[in-house]
Amino acid sequence: MASLPTDFFHPVSGMEMPRFAGLPTFMRLPHVTLDDPIIDQVQLGLVGVPWDAGTTNRPGPRHGPRQLRDLSTMIRAGNPVTGINPFSMINCADLGDVAPNPVDIIDCMERISAFYADLKSRDIFALTVGGDHLVSLPVLRGLAGDAPVGLIQFDSHTDLFDSYFGGNKYTHGTPFRRAIEEGLVDPKRMVQIGIRGTAYNTEDVEWGQAQGVRIIRIEEFFDRGVSDVMREVREIVGDQPTYCTYDIDFVDPAFAPGTGTPEVGGPNSFQALQVVRELAGIQLVGADLVEVSPPFDTNGNTAWLGASILFEMLCVCAGAISRR
Repeated sequence: MASLPTDFFHPVSGMEMPRFAGLPTFMRLPHVTLDDPIIDQVQLGLVGVPWDAGTTNRPGPRHGPRQLRDLSTMIRAGNPVTGINPFSMINCADLGDVAPNPVDIIDCMERISAFYADLKSRDIFALTVGGDHLVSLPVLRGLAGDAPVGLIQFDSHTDLFDSYFGGNKYTHGTPFRRAIEEGLVDPKRMVQIGIRGTAYNTEDVEWGQAQGVRIIRIEEFFDRGVSDVMREVREIVGDQPTYCTYDIDFVDPAFAPGTGTPEVGGPNSFQALQVVRELAGIQLVGADLVEVSPPFDTNGNTAWLGASILFEMLCVCAGAISRR
């Protein structure tokens, strides 16, 4: 195989190709397929999972990865706050989308799990773009099948319900109950930040607390502040393998209206970035951003915020990979 240019895994510069031109990939990175010989050089892959069959009300996150690719062309290489240029630290690529089955939930989850198990076997760190929050369950099945991981969840909902609509176990309101039951997540190393909104009942919260999940409601988040809350988050997950999942509805709908189940009274867009920066130093083994729903924000502002959050996550993940 011919040697690659030294800048092959770097984004295309807006000084070379205008941001409105060219094929949109995540952050203008090269698109590398799993059967490409170059795949062995990839350290972090951004993966789209365009699937929202777990949605119980407003569908649309299946279109999230495509819009996020488009809006992420606005991202530049350097983080002026942390001083990190992730593309100079590790080899990153857009690995494309997992091919979903939009009419069969079980089959689709098996497809997703197999894709991520393949990435794990290749030692490729996966940064996932959903899709609704049920996506996280098959991703965890692929990445955490050997031993349970810690979990940091930014969200306005716990997603710890047992079932919906007469016993259906697989919706975007149930993934982390299933993940705990299946031994994918250690509930005593799990923390949820930003929980709020009206409720059907208290089943989810009571069950989670009984398992040892730390649930931080939005009122506590604002009372204590980002730094203090995130200090506790780091203490809870410790120095063991941890997964991070970020539902865009963690953010107040004034800043991120394009999501399936918005809840008022949440963090602003600056705080949305700030909490991710506070993940630096955690032993992350994977991360995702989910529930961006373009049909509910045709201007793309939610996807632009999502792309900005993804970049902050990428910076933190690059640090985790470089410390291995």
